[in-house]
Amino acid sequence: MPRAEWIPPGHRTRAEDIRFRLRKLDGASAWTWKHWGDFIDSTLYLASTWVIPALLAITLHEAAHGYVAKLRGDDTAWQLGRVSFNPLKHVDAVGTIALPALLLLMHAPFLFGYAKPVPVRFDRLRNPRRDMVSVAAAGPAMNLALAILAALLVHVVALLPPEPERWFLANLAHSIELNVILALFNMIPIPPLDGGRVAVGLLPDFLAAPLARLGRYGMSIVIGLLFLLPLLAAQAGFRLDLFTRLVERPASALIGAILVLTGNH
Repeated sequence: MPRAEWIPPGHRTRAEDIRFRLRKLDGASAWTWKHWGDFIDSTLYLASTWVIPALLAITLHEAAHGYVAKLRGDDTAWQLGRVSFNPLKHVDAVGTIALPALLLLMHAPFLFGYAKPVPVRFDRLRNPRRDMVSVAAAGPAMNLALAILAALLVHVVALLPPEPERWFLANLAHSIELNVILALFNMIPIPPLDGGRVAVGLLPDFLAAPLARLGRYGMSIVIGLLFLLPLLAAQAGFRLDLFTRLVERPASALIGAILVLTGNH
């Protein structure tokens, strides 16, 4: 995403202030606590502003898949207790704990993670092809709804005293950023990502069938294209940042639209 320019607080609109915090909040939090001489406290404070947004984003994303699947005829996830607000039902040791923790320790510019996929038996859906689109789209739709809700809550946080306001606004800023990034990343049209499921459901058979067969290799393809290929290109002297083009730039534009839609301008 574009770097935030510093604008004096008295001259910033609400949208500019949230954008500024989205790009600079982590560094500012870390600098403040380092200035007090405690890097561990800095990391703990930073983690405290990411944990709640991350758990809500991942948990409700997966629960939304299971809930819509039940409405469409498949109660597999419901019977297994996966349509739940309890994050422990969805935790993946690597994707929900290890990966986000590593990114936090590295003070990465964004947090990323994933949960255990919700089991869906598409053959049990009333209209498998049509309903597959609804089930797949439910997760990203939930993330966008959470981002909009977080942006709306900014108006309430502004009523708090300065210190609580700073912490709550950090949580909301991270919630907006994380949910938008998760929604867009998951809508990349390669199965088993949600966007791949949507594409398989919408494309004609002669295109949907070969795309569906990519499912077992899909995550390897995504990781290769978005992360490994850019590293190899950099070694060869080329800049190939597909993640920025496919996710970060659209996310920046979408965040701006959400802030305007929710009156944060």
